[in-house]
Amino acid sequence: MTPNEKPNASPDRSPADLDVEVAPHTANLNVGNGQSSLKRGLKSRHVGMFSIAGAIGTGLLIGSGTALSRGGPASMLMAYSFVGLLVLNIMSALGEMVVFMPMDQGFGGYASRLVDPAFGFATGMNYFLKYVVLLANNLTASGIVMQYWLPDINVAVWVVSFALIIIIINFMPVQYFGETEFVAACIKTVTIVGLMTLCLVIDLGGSPQGRIGFRYWKNPGAFKEYLETGSTGRFLGFWACVTNAAFAYMGSEMVGMTFGEATQPWKTIPKAVKATLWRITFFYVGGVFCLGLVVSSSNNRLIDATKADTGAGASPFVVAIIDSSIPVLPHIINGCLLVFVLSAANTDIYVASRTLYGLSKDGYAPSLFKFTKGSIPIFAVAVASAFFLVALLNINSGSAVVFGYLVSLSTILGLLNWVSILVTYLSFHQGIKVQEIGRENLPFSGHFQKARAQMTLFFTVVIILTSGEYNPRKCAVAILTLYIY
Repeated sequence: MTPNEKPNASPDRSPADLDVEVAPHTANLNVGNGQSSLKRGLKSRHVGMFSIAGAIGTGLLIGSGTALSRGGPASMLMAYSFVGLLVLNIMSALGEMVVFMPMDQGFGGYASRLVDPAFGFATGMNYFLKYVVLLANNLTASGIVMQYWLPDINVAVWVVSFALIIIIINFMPVQYFGETEFVAACIKTVTIVGLMTLCLVIDLGGSPQGRIGFRYWKNPGAFKEYLETGSTGRFLGFWACVTNAAFAYMGSEMVGMTFGEATQPWKTIPKAVKATLWRITFFYVGGVFCLGLVVSSSNNRLIDATKADTGAGASPFVVAIIDSSIPVLPHIINGCLLVFVLSAANTDIYVASRTLYGLSKDGYAPSLFKFTKGSIPIFAVAVASAFFLVALLNINSGSAVVFGYLVSLSTILGLLNWVSILVTYLSFHQGIKVQEIGRENLPFSGHFQKARAQMTLFFTVVIILTSGEYNPRKCAVAILTLYIY
């Protein structure tokens, strides 16, 4: 149990069993009825492992190199801790809503019922577009990873081959998806723990370099200047790390899409939300701290790898391995990266199809997409899967260029989804207040959750406005405008 969350109900009872007086205006919300057209085939261990390692991917293993080269180790550590706090607030707000009123329409369904139908449609479409873009993104990444071994084979060959495999998995019963992602999450966990351990061994003198300690925090320094000099440059370096960390954490809320098919959601969801704290603290914050100890922010190999974006060679962890003269291991890390991106692509189809299914149930998409066969929304899965063809743009364009475009687009879409969740939560908070439902009667709630949601919403909007090209004037104007608003 985290310090911020408290279960107010017995874990053996559904929210529907709670002795809570529900006002007439909330009756149409189907609070806690547990009804769903989708089969609840995801077990607690599936959702639990998914919440721990589901969002761990190339953002941490590769993107952290960009953060280190721009801001330095201290800025990177502070940025990942700061954005991790924002993510924890988002997950706590999401958990509070979902445990109280579990539905299978996804984030768009909650936005429709708690804010406005138009806002629900926009939220659902934004989330659908984000994940079909990410599908192309991750399939492109899989081709780039394979080029680390076989550079002469066109990326399109790998895109089509891997796409067929993950499409087949998504047409199978949901428990097969759960088992696949459970295994992938285990591999991710072992990989990250192994890399962190290796970094500590290298730092403490287990390589030909000898003991490193905090050498790189002293020279070239803990805080690196970016674009400008002096304190302004160091702040921009920190903020560059913040926007990079936002991409690394992107998808942390994705576990919420599995809640509609999770058994005993009143027990499973609080556990998944609480696991977010440990994932953020250990994997993200711990991972970048260990990385900052063994790789210098001015390392030429790190900067070249950041520009190259080619498989394991782009990972700052591999830079540390190469500098320590450890053979073979980069190939193992490349294999793990392949598992990471294919797992992400598999999840992208799942999330996009369930979002389209939710839009259809709410009447915002053709009714065809809510048709299920064997508890699988087959037409929604088919449409979501078809977007793998976007990745074939690599046939006529450089894969790294297309990859960059897709990353930029998916990042903004993901941040907009965070905004949608927070706005929906604030409406939920206002709704239970108007209906005179005491927070002590909520089956799951967080301390100071409204203030946390408001603070997180503010900083998420600031990150959106300041993403992309870093201009100090643009940053200052954006922050001032939001403050006045």
